[in-house]
Amino acid sequence: MTNDGSESFGVLTDQALERSRRRIGIPLRTDPAHITEVNADATRHFAYGYGDGNPLYCDPEYGEKTRWGALIAPPNMVYAMGESAAPPLTEEQRLLLKGDPFAGLGSYQAAMEFEYHRPLRAGDRCRVVRAQVGVKEKPSSFGGRAAHVTHDFLYANGDGEIVAVRRGTWINAERHTSRDRAKEKKPLSFDPYTDEQLAEIEAAYDAETRRGATPRYFEDVAVGDEIQPRVKGPLTVTDVVVWHIGWGMQLTPPGAFGLARRIRRKAPGLYPRNARNIPDTVQRLHWDPERAAELGIPMSYDYGAMRETWLTHALTDWMGDDAWLFKLRCEHRGFNYLGDTTWVRGRVVDKVRTEGRNEVHVEIGCWNQRGEQTTPGTAVVLLPTRDAPVELPAPAAETLEDLLAAEIARHS
Repeated sequence: MTNDGSESFGVLTDQALERSRRRIGIPLRTDPAHITEVNADATRHFAYGYGDGNPLYCDPEYGEKTRWGALIAPPNMVYAMGESAAPPLTEEQRLLLKGDPFAGLGSYQAAMEFEYHRPLRAGDRCRVVRAQVGVKEKPSSFGGRAAHVTHDFLYANGDGEIVAVRRGTWINAERHTSRDRAKEKKPLSFDPYTDEQLAEIEAAYDAETRRGATPRYFEDVAVGDEIQPRVKGPLTVTDVVVWHIGWGMQLTPPGAFGLARRIRRKAPGLYPRNARNIPDTVQRLHWDPERAAELGIPMSYDYGAMRETWLTHALTDWMGDDAWLFKLRCEHRGFNYLGDTTWVRGRVVDKVRTEGRNEVHVEIGCWNQRGEQTTPGTAVVLLPTRDAPVELPAPAAETLEDLLAAEIARHS
């Protein structure tokens, strides 16, 4: 019997998996967007939240002089945008979506994949359709059972043009196994940084350059070329706070005191009580070491989405204003704890001319100061040639409804 009085709470059952599968393809209503319109304040706050001062995202006058003709949003800012375009639910769909099939399980972001088809420019609004498109059972790295659930987020601008596809996979794992295994693990060392180590990190920050308005041409890139590394850290609680300013809260809606109480009435499970018996957001494990320890994790850690923006930062600085980040995929395989320093490194592994595109394929990833790769990834960058600018890639479908159908078929 589990702590809520049921035999299945915190345990992955066959019934839960089947219930999850029946949700595939049902568009979900999304919470109000943190950012409803692209403007210089929103893009600057978002970009500053991951340490990116690119004037393409922060300076309207600079943006107007580029090939885009206006300030544009950082690619990953779709995370913080999107007014729900989901149609009203039928009664059958409403019943299928009631409750969480995986209540009591730990939920961890495992992989995220992006496809970008056009920029969001100053003044643009954004609509989104979110739906589960797949679920598979796989062994958990913590032991026990785990369900890998894939959700798609499909974005269109105010004119209905497809902007981006975001495909996310989350692992829903039995938490009791992670706590049991945590007892067997050797505790991590969180020793203070030496002055020499900090000086190395600061020197890397000081050495950062940005390609910017100088085009990087397809002809000039060679397999084996390395992109300039980026350093992010040592990670502090302040970094997480600044990130949330630009990104929003995502899981528990933003709002303090009485506004938070309204959310707690509807979803009390999102606010587990702290050591002083005070309900507080489930997201606090990212800045509250006590909450992380309760879940068998040695220290608070970052969000996977933070690392995705760090990868994007390294790529967009390397490729320049005239290029286009077409695809990015990464897997989060290790925690990035408070106090850790992340080094982003990448190299060109292929050059391809296909369907009118000049693609550069990049292997990119995140490594911590212990030399562990926490996030491996791949990217496809479209570069201009000396004879022609980049042509934006066409999406698989022209409407959100048709794109959802194509995505379900892709994952089936």
